[in-house]
Amino acid sequence: MTADLGPWDPALPEAVRDLLAGVDAPWWVAGGYAIEYAVGTPFREHGDVDILMLHRDHLEAQRALPDWELWAADPPGTLRPWAPGEVLPAAVHDIWCRPAADSPWRFQFMLDESEGPEWVSRHHPRIRRPITDIGRVNADGIPYLRPEIQLLYKAKGRRPKDEQDFEKVLPLLDTEQRQWLHEAITTAYGDHPWLERIGGD
Repeated sequence: MTADLGPWDPALPEAVRDLLAGVDAPWWVAGGYAIEYAVGTPFREHGDVDILMLHRDHLEAQRALPDWELWAADPPGTLRPWAPGEVLPAAVHDIWCRPAADSPWRFQFMLDESEGPEWVSRHHPRIRRPITDIGRVNADGIPYLRPEIQLLYKAKGRRPKDEQDFEKVLPLLDTEQRQWLHEAITTAYGDHPWLERIGGD
């Protein structure tokens, strides 16, 4: 989907924090940066910046970035302009963001589901947590996704960077986090190579 759609020049999370300062909805830095914040120190390069937002709140992205170009990723891989005020269907999980048509892409929103006060994983509706319990805030005031939840996403693809993130953050997870991750991966994917390492059953 990235072919012929222009280059990426990822923004730093601090810049995204400032851009979203007026957003009246929860959001969290996700992806590799979320793992890095949990570890507490940089350990690899990042090719993009992912921001998790609940689908119910996705119009807040337009209100926060009124002059930006925002493009929606329609399954199975069509990227198209997101019209002002358009309520995106539930199948859209990604929004690409850049300041102008001749600018590189800076970050993307990832949209997840919710039900009342609960976050609901799009990988399986039984996997859920209170919305107030899916993130933390680092010393720079940047909200980020809890590492056990981010590892649930990374367990699906198991790219080299996902394996690296898993190895780095796994020793820092406490018993409760490991138990949650073990159950969530089992529910979402069944048998998985990480389960034996995680323990928690």
